[in-house]
Amino acid sequence: MAVTNRLSVIRQSPFYWRVVIDNPPLNLFDPEMFAELNVLMDEIEHDTDLKIVVFESGDEDFFVNHHDLERGHGAADQPGGASFDHWPTFVTRLAQSSVLSVAKVRGRARAQGFEFALACDMRFASRERAVFSLMEVAGSSVPGGGGVEWLAALVGRSRTLEVVLGADIAERYGWINRSVPDSELDAFADAFAERVSRFEKRALELGKKLVNARAGVPSEGDLWISNHVLAGVDAWPEAQAMLTKLNAAGFGKDKEFELNMAERLGRHQLVEAD
Repeated sequence: MAVTNRLSVIRQSPFYWRVVIDNPPLNLFDPEMFAELNVLMDEIEHDTDLKIVVFESGDEDFFVNHHDLERGHGAADQPGGASFDHWPTFVTRLAQSSVLSVAKVRGRARAQGFEFALACDMRFASRERAVFSLMEVAGSSVPGGGGVEWLAALVGRSRTLEVVLGADIAERYGWINRSVPDSELDAFADAFAERVSRFEKRALELGKKLVNARAGVPSEGDLWISNHVLAGVDAWPEAQAMLTKLNAAGFGKDKEFELNMAERLGRHQLVEAD
């Protein structure tokens, strides 16, 4: 069994880990990345000392990109391998874990990557380089990985509709904890995590449980429903036709298209790449 490595775990201390996500060239969310995240979640839940985990990217252009559609929904043949139907279980474990999770976002957090950042407890973003997008509706689909549920809890109905149906970032709406100048982001996130890692674990765990109970955190059942709806939407003729256009334009392959996808979709400039 060949095991790929999309994640690098840097143990800053027994209480604070950094997880660097790196899947060149586009940091697509693929079956191997999901498998490694499941294994990591096992390690997080079984570590009695760990208090906080910071997720970051090894690619300054992409925090975590969209789902790798070419690879399909199959499971990776390695530890932690599971189909993407099990995504609701993973993010529920992350949200309910006794360990705090932070997304340190530099680059594009798009679709699955955006939903991963939303599932983390906190998000600190580069003021100059962070880009957030749920672009599914522009691609004749709908978000199915928790984007609707997490956003509705964070920013309310009207702003969630703007973000989801407008397929845009609609920044400053409250889903980011802090926007930090890019040159200061690493030091800021590290200082925050180091500070939290010195607090008592039981107090951190109980504090998170109390906030979760009052903040409208979506249930695993809610997330399963959206995931199931997405599977049906992807079979729509409109979705299949748009996927054909996206693939011809370089979706998931061409870096120029991936870097400028929002503009291309917004202007319907889906022409075959030169």
